[in-house]
Amino acid sequence: MRFLLCFLAVTAPVFSAQAQTIGRDTARTSSTLSLEEAISIARRNNYLYLEALSQRSRADASVRTAFGQLLPRADASLTGLRQQGGRQIFNGGSFGASSDVNQSQYNVGLSYRVNMGTVLAPRVQRANRDAVEADISASSENLRTNVIQQYLSVLQAQAKAELQDTLVAAAHAQVVLAQARALVGSGTQLDVSRAEVALGQTQVQQLQARNSIEVEKLKLFSQMGIPKNGEVSLTTEFAISPANLSLNDLLATARTQNPTVLALRSRERVAGLNVKRERGEYTPTLSLNTGFSGYTYAYTNSNFPVEQARAQATAGRAECIRTEEVRAALGLSNTLTACNSITFTDAMAADIRRQNGAFPFDFTKSPKSISATLSIPLFDGFAREQRVQEAQISRNNLRNQIRATEIQLTSGITSAYLTLTTAQQTVALQEQNSAKARQELKFMQDRYRAGQATFVDLSESRAAYERAESERINAIYDYHKAFALLENAVGRPLR
Repeated sequence: MRFLLCFLAVTAPVFSAQAQTIGRDTARTSSTLSLEEAISIARRNNYLYLEALSQRSRADASVRTAFGQLLPRADASLTGLRQQGGRQIFNGGSFGASSDVNQSQYNVGLSYRVNMGTVLAPRVQRANRDAVEADISASSENLRTNVIQQYLSVLQAQAKAELQDTLVAAAHAQVVLAQARALVGSGTQLDVSRAEVALGQTQVQQLQARNSIEVEKLKLFSQMGIPKNGEVSLTTEFAISPANLSLNDLLATARTQNPTVLALRSRERVAGLNVKRERGEYTPTLSLNTGFSGYTYAYTNSNFPVEQARAQATAGRAECIRTEEVRAALGLSNTLTACNSITFTDAMAADIRRQNGAFPFDFTKSPKSISATLSIPLFDGFAREQRVQEAQISRNNLRNQIRATEIQLTSGITSAYLTLTTAQQTVALQEQNSAKARQELKFMQDRYRAGQATFVDLSESRAAYERAESERINAIYDYHKAFALLENAVGRPLR
């Protein structure tokens, strides 16, 4: 026994820690779950909300790209080419060489293009990003509402199951009482049979109520985006307190904070900027281009350019001699001795072979250049006019949609406010009805116990109490669900 007590003392903190509220994305066995944790887990795992969040990265990338269009564009290329030797005909002329050729080239170019559409693009994408943020807020608020609604459904199912537990206990006591009365002769076997049937029916309803709890919990974890693992108890309690809310204040708050309306207004700004951008296509476009490049050109046979240069030198010397001999024959001054200086040396051959070895990376730079072009669009088959008209139609449609949404928002908030007010009054009335039905049931139980009432009277009182208590439970959770719907319509928490 002492060993067992020591073991329990050591392991008690462990079991206590396991019973604490979950903070991870999966539920542990015998754990608890508060409403705030359920909402937090849902925001980390619900696929619809995560899909909405992914649009933020796309919107940020679009903004970055729009600003990037205001910067010059840079391109770099490196090309290598090997061409077989041979003769080619171009415009009637014969070109080519008997040696294969290796070529390489690099090019670094800078270009810049700007018009009114390019200037307006960052504003368009920033407005679109604002709309995406509003969509994320709307998705978050919808997710919060759905989790709250399902959380309340689980609590409602638990309350009904607890009611059935109470009714089963009362029905069991009625069976015992009917059996006792039958033994002393103040009751009949028919009352016993009726009490047993009532007990069996109540047990069936109890079984169904317990099953309903598990079904509602599965729906809750589905909203949270994680599988249910083990038994989880809900810890958040909801109290009914007087709602000091003003309808006019709620409407004013919704017009400035409702994420759906904010998203539509942002998209209306995007549509207006798109109209300006499409009209900007009528403005001139400035294009600037510059860059630098280099090339190499080399024969695979290094002796080929040497022999070409040698042949050119020999031909030049022979031509010089012929010219000077003619001048000498005519008695003119000449420089015949200078022709002998036209020679091809080994140093020249070595220099040609060195130059021919430039391939692939010993580039010769090309001359630099810069160009500027100002283009004015004149006519493109009415394509620009169509785009402008479509942009105007989209803007007008969004304006109409905003107007319709604001009307629906006013109607929805007013309806939710009236529903909440009615639900609060209904709770008070149902609590009175339930208290009266409970008193009636107690009074009828006392009369049945004293032999002054029949079992049928007792069954009717019990059924009336069950209906009244069920309606009270439904009224309480209808009130909390109506409050959640009002918060969703306004676009932010109200308590």
